[in-house]
Amino acid sequence: MEKIGVGVIGAGWMGHVHSRSYARVPHHYPGVALRPVLAGVADPLEPLRADAADRYGFATSYAGWQDLVADPAVSVVSVATPPFLHAEIGEAVARAGKHLWIEKPVGLSLEETERVARAVTDNGVVARVGYNYRFVPAVVKARALIAHGTIGRVTHARFRMLTDYAAHPLGPLSWRYETERGGDGVIGDLLSHGLDLVRHLLGEVDRILADTAVLIPERPLATGTGGHYEIAEGGPVGTVQNPDYASCLLRTVTDVPVFVEGSRAGVGDQNNYGFEIRGTSGLLAWDFRRPGELVVSSGGTFANQPLTTMLAGPGDGDYGRFQPGAGISLGFDDLKVIECAGLLGEIAGGQPDDGATIGDGVAASRLMAALRDAAPPAWHHV
Repeated sequence: MEKIGVGVIGAGWMGHVHSRSYARVPHHYPGVALRPVLAGVADPLEPLRADAADRYGFATSYAGWQDLVADPAVSVVSVATPPFLHAEIGEAVARAGKHLWIEKPVGLSLEETERVARAVTDNGVVARVGYNYRFVPAVVKARALIAHGTIGRVTHARFRMLTDYAAHPLGPLSWRYETERGGDGVIGDLLSHGLDLVRHLLGEVDRILADTAVLIPERPLATGTGGHYEIAEGGPVGTVQNPDYASCLLRTVTDVPVFVEGSRAGVGDQNNYGFEIRGTSGLLAWDFRRPGELVVSSGGTFANQPLTTMLAGPGDGDYGRFQPGAGISLGFDDLKVIECAGLLGEIAGGQPDDGATIGDGVAASRLMAALRDAAPPAWHHV
C-alpha cells in the first residue's frame, strides 16, 4: 500500500474531523490504494495546532498555512479554516500541484469559487468539496428509490437545514456574522448543504425566488475563539451583517417546485436537517437526527396510503464498511471518512464516486449567488 502525505489547515472542530478521517480510512477501507500519513497541520493559534499534533501524531506543525502548502512531504491538503480563507488557500494548494479536500463554501462568491475550480483544472489535481450528507446511507437509498420510480414522478419537495447555534442573543459577534469574513451567513453555512442535496437528488435548478432575514440584529462583540456556541456577557455590541434565516422556492429543470429553508437561530432546532420528497405515487422523508431511517410511502393506494420506516443497511452506499447489519446508525464523522476514502481512491486512479467535485462546488456557489440576487422578493400587499 503506497503512502501519501496529508496536511490539514485549520485545527478547529472541522480540522479535527478531517484529521480523524484520514486516520480511520485504513480501518474501514483496508484495500485502499493510498494510506494517508499525517505530515503536517497548520493553524495560527499555537494551542490549537499543538493539540492537533499531539492528538493525531502530525509530523510537523506550522503557524502559517503557506509553509504547509510548500512542505514537500504533503501531497493532499484539507482546508478546514473559516470560509473567508477557503478560496485563497484552495487556489494556492491546487497551483502547488497538490490534491484538495476543501470545506464548503469553496469561496465567499461565485467568482472566488470559479477561481479555485480553474486552478484545480489547470493543474490536473483531484478536488473534493465537503458536502458530506450525500453519503448518509438513507440518502443513498432515497436517491436509488427516486431513480427506480418507487414514488412515481417527483412532484414537489421540501428541504430544511435548521439549527440553533446562533439562537442565543448573547452569542458573540464573531467572524460568522460579518460579511467580509462570514460571507452570506446561513446561506453558505447551512443552506448550501440543502442546495447541494436538491441537485444530488432531484437534478439541476432552473429558477429561484428567495427571502432572507436577520433574526438577532445586534450581538456582543466577540472575545473568544468564535466557536459555534460561545456566550459573551455584557460589553459593547455590534451589528450582524449577514442573514440568520433564508428560504427559497426553486424550480428544477424538470419543473419540480422545491422549497428550501435554513436557519442558524431556530430556538428548539438542534441540527434539524432533512427532506420530504413527494411523487405521483409516494413519499420519501429523511431526518438527520434519525440518520439510519428513511420513511417511505409507495404503491397504488394514493389516499390513506401508509408510511413505512425502512432502515439503511449493507448495500446502501458504504454502510457495510462500518456496520454488519441494519439498525446501527452511522454518525457525522463516519460520513467524512467515506468522503475521505473517495478522495484518496480517485487520487489513486479509481473511478470517482458520488462525492461532491469542484464542479459541484461551483454549481452550489452559483445557486447561492442566484439566491442572494433573488432576495428580497417583490412582495404584493394584500
